[in-house]
Formats: sequence, C-alpha cells, structure tokens
Amino acid sequence: MSDKKIVFLDVDGTIVTYDNVLPASAARAIRKARANGHRVLMCTGRSKGEVQPELEELGFDGMLGGNGAYVEVEGRVVMHRLVTSEQCRRIVDWCHERGLAFYLESNTGLFASENFREAGRAAVLAYQLGEGEPVPADAGVEDVFPLLRYGCELYRDDVNKVSFALTSYQDYLDARRDFPDMKVGTWGGVDERALFGDLGPAGVDKAVAVRAAVEAIGADMADTIAFGDAKVDIPMLEACAVGVAMGSGGPEIRAMADFVTAGVDEDGLWKAFCHLGLVGE
Repeated sequence: MSDKKIVFLDVDGTIVTYDNVLPASAARAIRKARANGHRVLMCTGRSKGEVQPELEELGFDGMLGGNGAYVEVEGRVVMHRLVTSEQCRRIVDWCHERGLAFYLESNTGLFASENFREAGRAAVLAYQLGEGEPVPADAGVEDVFPLLRYGCELYRDDVNKVSFALTSYQDYLDARRDFPDMKVGTWGGVDERALFGDLGPAGVDKAVAVRAAVEAIGADMADTIAFGDAKVDIPMLEACAVGVAMGSGGPEIRAMADFVTAGVDEDGLWKAFCHLGLVGE
C-alpha cells in the first residue's frame, strides 16, 4: 500500500452541482491533492464532448467517461467500448417511433434529436432544479446542456451511450425488453421517479473502468478512493478501498458508503479530502 492515493470522482453532484456550478472549495481540493502527489481522475457519465473548460483546467490525471465505456489515463486511451453503428441506428429509430427526445453522447460532442429542445425541456429542467421547484419561464435545455448540437447526423459510429427523456417509466421497461444486448439504465431520479433512460455497451460500469485505469497506472486497488452521489456510482464505491458518498446523494449510496461527507454545495469534497489526509487542513 502506498501513501499516494488514486482518487476517482464522479462529476455531477460530486464535483459540480446539478446546475453546473463548480464550488471554489472543490477546485481547491483537486488542485491541492494533485500537488501533494495524489492522482485524481474523473469517473463520470459524461463523455469528453460534454466536459466544460473549467473542469478540464483543474488538470485531472485521467477521465473515465460514459459510465465506464471510456478510460483515458494521463493522455493515453486504455479502453473504449462504443455503441455499434447498428445499435445506434436501432436506438435512433426506436426513439423516433416513440416520439422520445434523446441525445447521443460522444467524445466529439452531444448530438440532440430534432425535438429535444421542446420535448426534453421538462425532464432537463426537473433534473437541474429538483422535484417541485418552479421553472423559470425563460429557462431552456441549453442552460443545463450548453454543448448540445442540433441538426447533426444521428446514425453514428462514435457513440458512448444514448440518453432519452422518459415520458413514463414504461419507456425504460420497454427499452430493457427491446435492447437485451445493451446496458439499460435510468438517471435523474430513483426508480419510477427517474427522468431519463440511457443505453450503453453491455458489460461496462464505473467499477470496470476503475480497475482498467488502476491497471494502466500500475497501482494497487488498495490505494483507491471513490466519490459519488448516485446509484450508478455504487459499483465504483464498492470496487475501491474507500467509498465516499456526498451528503446530497441518494439514500442507497449513502447507506453503503464507508462514510458520508457534506453536500456538493456545502464544501463536501474539500471536507472529505481533509478527512482523508489528501490535502491537509
């Protein structure tokens, strides 16, 4: 076991708030931990095409994207599992047939369906604002996903995963039935309160990605620490030696974590980094 740790951080709800605000204390924690010789990597549902510059400027040692489909360590791609061209075509046609708003998540960009700005607005803003919160009349999907691109080719071969706004939980259940060859999940809420479904390559999750990154670094899983706030982060916390849940996270991840820090907007990352000895007080 080494005194230098490998830290894996979920992004949304862990590094940044769900309206993309990066707390100054989180930025300070990441920079100081790296200055102290620890490696810090993003492990996120996002693809490279949706990482804003202020996150990149923090200087991560790697990125694990697409909920485990993509692993890059110190500038070197060590794993990349893509949705196949045939799967992408099936998903796009399936969403069009059902009238679902969707977007394709690629390292080269986020490619939105023709109807996403209108049909996806309610789900996107509910995700940003929280259940029951009033929606500003002038709010739009670009406030949450500023990097979305419209009018692009949707039959693609560079897709990590696809997210679609649920009109009901039945959309998710039908996706599980219709895409048995893929990993089907939900996000933006627990179980039937989920706002989105997603489809990605089978056999990958954040734990698989973490192990691939640690192997590429030549390190030991005993030196790993993971932070997350959602159900999709649980495999990562289980795989790592220490699992930390954000206080603003869901009940499932808080129940299984080794300890729970404060919320993302309550200096939770900084407080946990101090507690773990990554930055000092």
